[in-house]
Amino acid sequence: MAIALPAAPLVRGGSRRVFSLPESTSSIVSWVGFSMVIVVTLVCLAVPVLAPYDPLTPAGMPLQAPGKGGFLLGTDSIGRDILSRVLYGARSSWFAALVVVAIGLLIGGLVGLIAGTVGGWVDTVLMRITDAFLSLPAPVLAIAVVAALGPGFVHTLIAVSIVWWPFYARLVRGEVVRLAARPHVEAAKLAGVGPIRLARRHLLPGAVPNAIVAASLDIGTLILTLAALSFLGLGQSAPAPELGADSARNLSYFLQQWWIPVMPGIGVLVLALIGNVAGDCLRNLMKGSR
Repeated sequence: MAIALPAAPLVRGGSRRVFSLPESTSSIVSWVGFSMVIVVTLVCLAVPVLAPYDPLTPAGMPLQAPGKGGFLLGTDSIGRDILSRVLYGARSSWFAALVVVAIGLLIGGLVGLIAGTVGGWVDTVLMRITDAFLSLPAPVLAIAVVAALGPGFVHTLIAVSIVWWPFYARLVRGEVVRLAARPHVEAAKLAGVGPIRLARRHLLPGAVPNAIVAASLDIGTLILTLAALSFLGLGQSAPAPELGADSARNLSYFLQQWWIPVMPGIGVLVLALIGNVAGDCLRNLMKGSR
């Protein structure tokens, strides 16, 4: 005896549709998230105007709680305004992350472009050097470089840039090799186009979008990495405002004056969250434009 089964619902595309935001709404959300990078950058540029006090000099009584005495986030152990120090520290962390991303893209992109375009022994040598950097633990290598150069803001940027470019080199090289197999690139080679023009006109434009998306996704991670290095005492020296260092220097006040070490940590959290959200939004925008 045959049993009649209920008919499957008619679904467009042959699969059950999963709930998702409308395309227009998703695009708006992505643009709003990506615009957060612009807003944060503008705020960081305007920090000297927005900060109510000098972050290096006492502005009131020490150890004032948030909201008291006109200090929104309170004061530290010597009376410096914590809000001003958090704003200046956020500016340093944000621009440091952007600088490391730019250096990593420049060095790694150039290495990957040369390796993928030229090929042969050049590709082998460059990729083995890249693999050597990737095989080393990035945090340990960064700490070793800073320890060798000495603590300091510029030395921290150099150390993190040294361990960050290999990721972009691998990514760009893979994109270039993939693009080199396409018909229009093969036609350009047969037409006698030189390697420099081939890389500049046919390979680099196709590899740039994915590299930019990967770099944007790294901003949040870089902010956490830089904060961790400064927390370990490998960033700027006191009394320079730095989020990780300010949290580390004031851990002894955590049980009673909790706001002194916690507020800089919240600043790191907010910056890293904005960086991650903006990276995801940029990735969605790039996918939607294809």
